[in-house]
Amino acid sequence: MSACFYIVVEGEDPGYDIFVNGQALARHEAELEQLAASLHVRPLLDFFSADRNSMAMLLEQGAGDPEWTRSLPDPQWFTPNDGLATVNALLAHLEEHPASFGSSTGAMVDELREYERVLEKTISHGLRWHLAVSWE
Repeated sequence: MSACFYIVVEGEDPGYDIFVNGQALARHEAELEQLAASLHVRPLLDFFSADRNSMAMLLEQGAGDPEWTRSLPDPQWFTPNDGLATVNALLAHLEEHPASFGSSTGAMVDELREYERVLEKTISHGLRWHLAVSWE
């Protein structure tokens, strides 16, 4: 089973494509957290929050007990500028050091470019976002 980090934008339909492929980023989450710390930016998982919809998807995939979803706090929402600061710092580092993550670096750069595109659109629409995780 592999994890995937994806972006959730506030509201029912933000009016633009929010699809991102976050498999390589999820696979290297621990190393990216260390890299973010060394770059003095927030790690991607600092932007994680769970809403009832994403938890329902996890339950459908067989993860967890339906009872704990009743006590979930409301989801946290973040400004896209904060997320973009992390994404841009990680992108700059990976582009300057393309061998940082071996053969995974290219996929990580591609995924961060997708995050950048979605977060820039989120800024232009005046919305907030958070990171969610799915298991495949």
